[in-house]
Amino acid sequence: MLVPDLAYPRAFTLRVGRTDQSYVDLDDPLRLEFDYVQRLVDVLDTVAEPGKRLRVVHVGGAGMTLPRYIAATRPSSAQIVLEPDVELTAFVRRHLPLPTRSGIKVRGVDGRRGIAELRDGYADLVIIDAFVGARVPAELTTADFLADAWRALSDHGVILINITDRGPLDYARRVLAGVRLAFPHVLLCVEPSTLKGRRFGNVIIAGLAASPPYDEIAQRVGRAPFPYRVLRGARLRQLADSSPFSAADAEESPEPGSGMRHFG
Repeated sequence: MLVPDLAYPRAFTLRVGRTDQSYVDLDDPLRLEFDYVQRLVDVLDTVAEPGKRLRVVHVGGAGMTLPRYIAATRPSSAQIVLEPDVELTAFVRRHLPLPTRSGIKVRGVDGRRGIAELRDGYADLVIIDAFVGARVPAELTTADFLADAWRALSDHGVILINITDRGPLDYARRVLAGVRLAFPHVLLCVEPSTLKGRRFGNVIIAGLAASPPYDEIAQRVGRAPFPYRVLRGARLRQLADSSPFSAADAEESPEPGSGMRHFG
């Protein structure tokens, strides 16, 4: 269902079941209401040149908030959205239509299959923001899947992953370990309250081919109304000292607790 934002005439929250999946303002694709989406954009806009054409693959579509943002800020970009829920996509196309000539193409396949079908080095950016209900599918966080995403990225590529967890981040540690195994450079962004186990929240993990501007990213995510911290170096290595998920023991993300604002 669509929940109107009474402050803006053509802005809606897409709710699936009891989960708020996306916020879309048809008049302003730069309006990003969900905290974690803003943090994903903070990282994206720091590591990618403004206005630069990108080849982007999104694992998870829903209302396609981030594809709309990229189409508006980098209008020549080519974007593929991997969204297996074709009925949801049809609903979104009908009620939240994409801009004409947006460069956004939606494929009705799951992330594992969609990534596997990409040629080597195709994408500049892979964004994983996929939920079934309130949980991240298990197959999207295994070491094999993350290695395949690395294969599909260019030699300057970046992967951005949104997951949910709560300190001591037992689930996020294993995802981070898989990213660290596949990518030369990694970082993790998280709210301090989530890191300390006070609340369930979003955790942003990035894997990069080149060393990112950590300080600039930290400044941007730290200025938010709900500021995030950027973990790197020894603290990050400590968190990543875990076994990555394999196909044999992969798990969905934990069930959300109370106090969760938005997760995907």
